[in-house]
Amino acid sequence: MKIAVAGTGYVGLSLATLLSQKHEVVALDIIPEKVKMVNKFTSPIRDEYIEKYFDDAVKGERKLNLKATLDWEEAFRDADYVIIATPTDYDETKDYFNTSSVEDVIEKVISLDNPKTTMVVKSTIPVGYINSIRRKYDIDNIFFSPEFLREGKALYDNLYPSRIIVGSYSEEAQKFAELLREATLADDVQVLAMDSKEAEAVKLFANTYLALRVAYFNELDTYAEVKGINAKSIIEGISLDPRIGTHYNNPSFGYGGYCLPKDTKQLLANYKGVPQDLIKAIVNANITRKQFIADEVMKSNPKLIGVYRLTMKSDSDNFRAAAIHDIIKTLRDNKKKVIIYEPTLKDAEYNGVEVTKDLDQFKKNCSVILANRITPELEDVREKVYTRDLFSRD
Repeated sequence: MKIAVAGTGYVGLSLATLLSQKHEVVALDIIPEKVKMVNKFTSPIRDEYIEKYFDDAVKGERKLNLKATLDWEEAFRDADYVIIATPTDYDETKDYFNTSSVEDVIEKVISLDNPKTTMVVKSTIPVGYINSIRRKYDIDNIFFSPEFLREGKALYDNLYPSRIIVGSYSEEAQKFAELLREATLADDVQVLAMDSKEAEAVKLFANTYLALRVAYFNELDTYAEVKGINAKSIIEGISLDPRIGTHYNNPSFGYGGYCLPKDTKQLLANYKGVPQDLIKAIVNANITRKQFIADEVMKSNPKLIGVYRLTMKSDSDNFRAAAIHDIIKTLRDNKKKVIIYEPTLKDAEYNGVEVTKDLDQFKKNCSVILANRITPELEDVREKVYTRDLFSRD
């Protein structure tokens, strides 16, 4: 088959790599540098398995029938499936979920008038979106298939998926689910077909539950900090209950990244007219946690506050919606001097804050260093580090 993938972020590139093992895949992106990198089998994102598969392809040890292009016609023409993995975002002030990138792809595919092309939306969308698109464009060759991928482990999670869900009962949806299933390395993957609204809801509710876990253990940690008791002991004690478990239980500065902030807010917006208390509390808890972290750091009135990395997780290159951004803003609003250590940034400033790549000077000059996740690089100045990372893992 010919499969087009619009977008080469974590979702798009991992799917393109996965499916190119057995099918012709053309990846579309609007950034020339990313296209060049993919065509040289150099990953533009940090993902261990994508990097490994690309390295194997360069060495001739693995065949990937994958190319990237800036030309949407080249990508979409004659495609059996067009996977849409472009970014979407929710603006809570306008109560608006920006799906313009998705609709841009849809309109381009429709313009080619290829009746055999089926569009599969992987981008996060509001509940009811696919039905509205079917009405708006008078089409039925489109469905939603939620992804459940971790940042930095996207290809791994496609190779060993927890489940495969398609928001349609059509033959094309069943074939697509089989394409994904046959590309996995897992022994037994459950495939679920359901209506589009249910599939859209699965994505938002799954991510909101994960945000709930993060918020819960963060509030436990806040309680322990204020009361002067050992948060790690409490968490270990309750996490040994198999009904609770040890996943998503390591405190942080707050949840962030590509999905959790926008998906929790979007789900809350979908609750208009529906009684609820919990969903709103999850969103508010994250705001409260970030304010608490900033307040704790300011208690000692430090002369220079260092921020160690803008990334949300270790071994990541994602700055998007990381909790540290709001913490920096609060610190600056309170006239505190802040400097950022971020070796991946080219500019000397980030949102008006000085950036350095000199780790030694950074550690020497800062009065306190904020680190969402602890690292061996900071062990020699551990007494300066403020972190809530209790288990040295994400």
